[in-house]
Amino acid sequence: MSNYRPIDSKREEFRKYLERAGVMDALTKVLVSLYEEAEKPDDALDYVRKHLDGSGPDSEDIEAIKAELDVSKTKIEELEQENATLKDKLLQYEGPRGENAQREDAQAADSVAPNTEEEEGGLAVSPGPSE
Repeated sequence: MSNYRPIDSKREEFRKYLERAGVMDALTKVLVSLYEEAEKPDDALDYVRKHLDGSGPDSEDIEAIKAELDVSKTKIEELEQENATLKDKLLQYEGPRGENAQREDAQAADSVAPNTEEEEGGLAVSPGPSE
């Protein structure tokens, strides 16, 4: 009989711990709500899980979100491929024009009138008005 006493005290200690933590109240509420259900769910354990963690998403919501994620990933891949194709096309059209544009810019810079300001001792000096 002396062995029975420590096990009972351990159980009592554990029960008090569960009460302090609010576990007993939560379990009681979920089990009472399950008892009061008019139509009992097929999976009672799933019911308890859902109602214990009321803030978590349903498995149906998770599946819908996963499906949406798969669609989004596919769309991203398609858009990345389209983006690469368009960049290649742009380079094909811009390549020769880009070189010509650089040459034209260089020619335009050469044809601009030279700067009339002269540097003296590192300072730019403009010619003064004629007297």
